[in-house]
Amino acid sequence: MSKFFYITTPIYYPSAKPHMGHAYSSIVADFFARFKRIQGYNVLFLTGTDEHGQKIQRAAEKKGMEPKAFCDEISKTFFDLSKTLNLSNDDFIRTTELRHKKSVENLWNILEKKNEIYLSKYSGWYSVSDEAFYSEEEIETKDNKKISKLSGSPVEWVEEESFFFKLSKWQKPLLKFYNDNPDFILPESRKNEVISFVKGGLKDLSVSRKSFSWGIKVPSNKDHVIYVWLDALTNYISALNYPNTNDKLYKSYWPATVHLIGKDILRFHAVYWPAFLLAADIDAPKRVYGHGWILSGEEKMSKSKGNILDPIEIVDTYGLDPLRYYLIKEVSFGNDGNISKEKLENCINSDLANNYGNLCQRVISFIEKNLELKIPENYSFTKEDKEVLKIYEDSFNKLIDSIDNQNINFYVNFIQDQLFAANKYFNDQEPWKKKEDLIRLNTILYVSIELIRKISIMLYPIIPDSSLKALKIFNISEDKIDFNSIKVHENLKKNDKLNKISILFKKIEKND
Repeated sequence: MSKFFYITTPIYYPSAKPHMGHAYSSIVADFFARFKRIQGYNVLFLTGTDEHGQKIQRAAEKKGMEPKAFCDEISKTFFDLSKTLNLSNDDFIRTTELRHKKSVENLWNILEKKNEIYLSKYSGWYSVSDEAFYSEEEIETKDNKKISKLSGSPVEWVEEESFFFKLSKWQKPLLKFYNDNPDFILPESRKNEVISFVKGGLKDLSVSRKSFSWGIKVPSNKDHVIYVWLDALTNYISALNYPNTNDKLYKSYWPATVHLIGKDILRFHAVYWPAFLLAADIDAPKRVYGHGWILSGEEKMSKSKGNILDPIEIVDTYGLDPLRYYLIKEVSFGNDGNISKEKLENCINSDLANNYGNLCQRVISFIEKNLELKIPENYSFTKEDKEVLKIYEDSFNKLIDSIDNQNINFYVNFIQDQLFAANKYFNDQEPWKKKEDLIRLNTILYVSIELIRKISIMLYPIIPDSSLKALKIFNISEDKIDFNSIKVHENLKKNDKLNKISILFKKIEKND
């Protein structure tokens, strides 16, 4: 039976250029996608841009551009970012595409046909920045301005005719759904937040606007534009050629394995989205994971605060893999984290240059001098040799479970521990003192190079380019990486030729 894995990033709102928060979501999603591929899964990894709504229309008007031309320009920066970050996404969806429009219209028609939508009048607080409706309890006054307590974004009073989705009707079914699917929302703190919100009572949701025109029109009433979140969330199925539910993509990959999102859009994904789907008799996704923010200092990055960190500038200065490693290792997944030049440079020097790059160089150079760059023919494992190799087999299922539960921290900590163990093994065994005992020398070098192979495979989803350079030692190309092979103790074939590699990471020179 084929194994399928479908992971999505949020589709990004192209009202301004990408920042580190966008890069973080994308890099983490890419990490999971790459891991599941080397585990043997058929993977679909989706990202893209959300291009409708009042915020986009206003941003375009400010620049004196048509909304579509504005979106074409900004969306391209997100598409280009996916290349800059070396993402392995299989698709990049834009909500201005015809395939998406057809999906949204179909979903709307189903909801309307099932009497889940009705026409009334909306009056209340709306944030153009968040494209979100807020209740009176969620609003506060700051500096004589009304803002959302949740996001800090300004809100404005809106009164207009609107179609409403019967969200209140789905309060109990949603609570039952959460109870029946306890892992639908992760981490646990986010789940508690959502359940508390739903238990507090759900009001019917305004799902159309009349005061602007940039969006997908309501099929039965062209005076209305479909609410941007009902529009945007549908991308996850429009990319699978919905409404053709017999399509191979849809049948293979829906329901999605995990929607990876920032915690600020949790309500839309964990309340509105499953409610829309349940109302339309469509399966809900298996999981929504709401990760934390990448902070600039102690604040969330935003255009209005002027504290945006540009991922492209970081990549240009330090390289891509160091940024990927830093974000995955240093940010405790699920919590907020921040990026600083000092921490990044320490990470490059300590973890990447010293613990990993230097280990590869030392071991391969020693094998070149003593074994003519060949896998030793005769070796004999001691108890200590077996122990340092066997930990990969003993931890194998835990590592897979950690990925399947989005516990990146366990996976990364394991790699760090094993890098330390590999360096310690090579230093403690002192192969330079064993040249008179060829069997022992051969064994130390076999174990050391095998540890490098295992660690490089594990690092591939995090730092793909650098690990592939290291795997050239073994003539392992990207399509031949097999995570399952880290369980095997004697994977290397006797007398096989190894290859020298160049320096993987240059140390950052620091001025004291």
